[in-house]
Amino acid sequence: MLIKPLMMLTFAAGVLALGGCGKKEQAPDEAQVVRIGSVAPLTGPQAHIGKDNDNGARLAVEEINAQGLTLGGKPVRLELVSEDDQADPKTATIVAQKLVDTGVVAVIGHLNSGTSIPASKYYHDAGIPQISPSATAIAYTAQGYKTTFRVMANDEQQGRVLGEYAVKRLGAKRIAIIDDRTAYGQGLADEFDKAARAAGAQIVAREYTNDRATDFTAILTAIKGKAPDLVFFGGMDPQAGPMAQQMKRLGLTARLLGGDGMQNANFIKLAGEAAEGAIASSPGLPLEQMPGGAAFKQKFAAKYGQIQLYAPYAYDAVQVLVAAMRRANSAEPAKVLPELAKTDHTGVTGQIRFDAKGDILGGAVTLYEVKGGAWQVLETVK
Repeated sequence: MLIKPLMMLTFAAGVLALGGCGKKEQAPDEAQVVRIGSVAPLTGPQAHIGKDNDNGARLAVEEINAQGLTLGGKPVRLELVSEDDQADPKTATIVAQKLVDTGVVAVIGHLNSGTSIPASKYYHDAGIPQISPSATAIAYTAQGYKTTFRVMANDEQQGRVLGEYAVKRLGAKRIAIIDDRTAYGQGLADEFDKAARAAGAQIVAREYTNDRATDFTAILTAIKGKAPDLVFFGGMDPQAGPMAQQMKRLGLTARLLGGDGMQNANFIKLAGEAAEGAIASSPGLPLEQMPGGAAFKQKFAAKYGQIQLYAPYAYDAVQVLVAAMRRANSAEPAKVLPELAKTDHTGVTGQIRFDAKGDILGGAVTLYEVKGGAWQVLETVK
């Protein structure tokens, strides 16, 4: 495949309108425009989370532009190029090639593991850095690509914490597992399965659905007959919400446990009263305990409203990228990539450093429970 040039720079002269007199004048400096891709599902059932990612990245870009960025002795203006991969792996590869052709110098994304993994080959082949704020599947960084990074803990860490918590803290002995067959859902469920068995639990059922389903009656009826005391779901909130409702309707009294895909406000909205008592994990510290969490929440709310899930990580992904550009004194991907690998950045979410695979070092995992119609922190495991 012929790869088009890695970076296309355009130039824009700022034009200022002078109030009252109608005169215009040329800005004193020409700004070099550097394009950064941002990819997430912006339509479909996961659009609320995708737009959250995009807004987090956009907030960082706007702040950097307002503060001023100079590379190679020239002023630079960042431009965020947002694309919708619809949480679909095939669409993700089309979007990835489009961004390469557009001349972006890096990509923040994709949101899902199932889209980040196939897209990563396109960015690798083009030599473009890819920093995901939210793809947690182990396979994402296990391909040996030096272009691939993530700013939150992976599913090996999260699945282990969830499996041990289910058995040792919740006392679960008979566990049923459901996953949505995506790279994220299945990968997290597999890691949970291993950890729960190792801790002494019996897995009485292992069932599968997909990330578009909303009716789980048949699966839950089969599970009910096996009398589990806990149901683990590997997947996202558009499925977890209806699943919680249907568990209650069927009289399935097992506790519902999930990962970061269901740990957001939309799960509670979809599940209603059935959300009460559900437990889910999320990589990283609670927002209130993040070094820059309180300030970020205030800034984000003023522009975009409530944080859904990963916005702070998307914000940090942009900041990490630009910090590497500053150290390289260039936006050229070949010069930025070595600096990214050397990252030691204190961000909104905490300290960000990468291992040789591009995984964050020392990632924390926090457990939450729905109490009184809101997610409440249980504990953080580091």
